[in-house]
Amino acid sequence: MINRLDSVIASFAELMWGTPLLVLLLGGGIFFTLYCRFIPFRYVKHGFNILLGKYDNLNDPGQVNHFQALSSALASTVGMGNISGVAVAIHTGGPGALFWMWVSAVVGMATKFFTCTLAIMYRGTDENGEVQGGPMYVITEGLPKSFHFLAYLFSIAGLFGCFSLFQANQLAQIIQEQVFIPFGFFVNNPTMGQFMIGALLAGLISLVIFGGIRRIGQVAARMVPSMVVLYMLCGLIILFGNITKLDDILMLIIQDAFTGHAVAGGTLGSVMITGIRRAAFSNEAGIGTESMAHGAAITKEPVREGLVAMLGPMIDTLVVCSITGFAILATGVWENTDLNGISMTSAAFKIGLPFLGETMLLIIVSIFSITTIIGYSYYGSKCTAFLFGNKWKQPYRILYTLSLIPAAVISIDIVINYVDGMFAVMGIPTMISTLILAPKVMEAARDYFIRFETQKTTGQLRSDV
Repeated sequence: MINRLDSVIASFAELMWGTPLLVLLLGGGIFFTLYCRFIPFRYVKHGFNILLGKYDNLNDPGQVNHFQALSSALASTVGMGNISGVAVAIHTGGPGALFWMWVSAVVGMATKFFTCTLAIMYRGTDENGEVQGGPMYVITEGLPKSFHFLAYLFSIAGLFGCFSLFQANQLAQIIQEQVFIPFGFFVNNPTMGQFMIGALLAGLISLVIFGGIRRIGQVAARMVPSMVVLYMLCGLIILFGNITKLDDILMLIIQDAFTGHAVAGGTLGSVMITGIRRAAFSNEAGIGTESMAHGAAITKEPVREGLVAMLGPMIDTLVVCSITGFAILATGVWENTDLNGISMTSAAFKIGLPFLGETMLLIIVSIFSITTIIGYSYYGSKCTAFLFGNKWKQPYRILYTLSLIPAAVISIDIVINYVDGMFAVMGIPTMISTLILAPKVMEAARDYFIRFETQKTTGQLRSDV
């Protein structure tokens, strides 16, 4: 029965991640990059100033400030996708998959600029009159009724796709490997150990997610930045310890990116698909989840939030994923075909940081998993509220927390294929609506940047520009 389910879900994921979706995500990202003429990339520094609160106005509509909005988005992207997902990409597609993750991140910055600018431009309101953002509202507020079915397609996929199965599964695996097995716990019944982890995680998560986006934003703003810095420090130590291998690693990544020789039966297409799939899971550019977080930002300037959102893929994929990839390749653990997911990254940290590596990774993974699970709960509850109303948020959150228990027990293959398939479905409405409304984004961008440059020149910069 389990094998049959695994086969069906795997077939579903492969079907959804066929050529049309790859063209839509990567091709759409390239289109956005060229269409904006790289103009938003020139304002990365301005994006950081916005992020740090220089232009905050608490009288603007929204629920969280720019920093909390980005932290909430990063809470769901910086986590297992960067630590375990990169290992899965290298195991499946070889070192070259990391190159295509970088490509996806660069075009993903442009994609996020467009999707998250639209999330503010076309915000809607729920039955309580509270401002809400996300692809479903972009579609219903910005497109004709003939396109509104896409909003429901996105929300249905988001309702099921945002269950944090991958995070719970991989957290259970690393705790079992680093705590239970060494200390002799649940040796004869590992499934019971995984079940206990899932139950404990469900109880812990429930303490946060029932507080809504404001509580989530506060928790994420405290936990995410410190864990990113700690993980970067650990990764850099491993990298500097193997600095003489850096040239060979870069050459291996680039060569394999266009040959696929490092993976059994690999082809250029398989390496590209693996890299793009894992990048989509890592930074979620074009998937639509990021728009739901940034759509809650307190601002009247859509372009401003688009600039903040651009920083996500840069932090998430170009920095954090690269650190994971270099650690895995520098220590040589990627050549062990028995290792996959968090086990591979854990092995790299054990070699690269003797005595401390595994323990540090366990702490970091635990925090990242918790923040990611918290972030996904918000996305799923928003999709539920759009479909059925706010009264169904609480039942969804109960179901969400309970889903963490079986997630800790089932196989990683089922989890990865399920999440990939649902994310693919979510990406279709998000990218279609963004491509249609792209001219609106550029119109708003030109207006904003003209005002910004004018006031910068005259020395009259204000919080409303």
